[in-house]
Amino acid sequence: MTTDTPARLLQLLSLLQTPREWPGGELAGRLGVSRRTVRRDVDRLRELGYPVRATQGSSGGYRLVAGKAMPPLVLDDEEAVAIAVGLRAGAGHAVEGVEEASVRALAKLEQVLPSRLRHRVSALGAATMSLTSGDGARIAPETLTVIASATAAREQLRFAYEAKDGTPSRRLTEPHRLVSTGRRWYLVAFDLERQDWRTFRVDRMSEPFPTAVRFAPRMLPGGSADAYVRRSVLARRPESSAYEVDVEFHAPLDRVRGRLPAALGELAAVGEDRCRLRGTVTEPVEWVAGRLVWVECDFTVHGPEQLVSRVRDLGRRFSAAVDGTGR
Repeated sequence: MTTDTPARLLQLLSLLQTPREWPGGELAGRLGVSRRTVRRDVDRLRELGYPVRATQGSSGGYRLVAGKAMPPLVLDDEEAVAIAVGLRAGAGHAVEGVEEASVRALAKLEQVLPSRLRHRVSALGAATMSLTSGDGARIAPETLTVIASATAAREQLRFAYEAKDGTPSRRLTEPHRLVSTGRRWYLVAFDLERQDWRTFRVDRMSEPFPTAVRFAPRMLPGGSADAYVRRSVLARRPESSAYEVDVEFHAPLDRVRGRLPAALGELAAVGEDRCRLRGTVTEPVEWVAGRLVWVECDFTVHGPEQLVSRVRDLGRRFSAAVDGTGR
């Protein structure tokens, strides 16, 4: 019998999170308490925001259902390890469109994981390989979670940084946001030594260290972190490498938005079942053509000519691959 009420509530919650309906008598037997105590404990969970539904009758019982808000979850060891491994895959670009959310969730989870489970997650990650990896620089999940944790806590972050020409430096920053462009991760931060905003490629960062010094958030110039990264990346590259992309997708905006990196430009609806992408891009045209195919819907390329030519060439290659003429 569990006499400690908080411990009993956690045990009850763990049982209710199993996708089934629990008869009151079975719950009482599992917890070693009376049916009346079970009813009181269910009422306490409801007060805490957990949507527990009760059904009447001989076959009735209790079941946790979907509510209006996401309440805290109780995970056993195996579930916690499985979720952490899955989030690491998402952070590493294995799941398109959820990289940033995966990093935030992973940072929260690893903050409370016991050391024994953290070691299991690391060992499993080192011993396995994903078949669906990103096409940009690979970054250790630990680096991303340290940065994400400092960003969420508004804590100054110190790290070593290597410039494009190989020049090393030490930076002290106020991290603002992590941004994934589909090929690379960037940190938008206020550089305290230079007293200005900067964009840092995360694959060139090392030894990230939160200083435990809190800071008040600053207003990022020019709007969103995504837009700031796009402008910053374009400014670093020669004008000759930039070109304007104009592509119309034969699918609703909501379907396409989650399948394209923000770095490709702005999406806008042009009807209920069509949307259009326009933006200035410096990524290789081969990579852009591949990303358009991955959206998995019909589309029309209006420009530029080098993208039209690349997509046409891909079409010929795909056709040859299935009609037996490919070599």
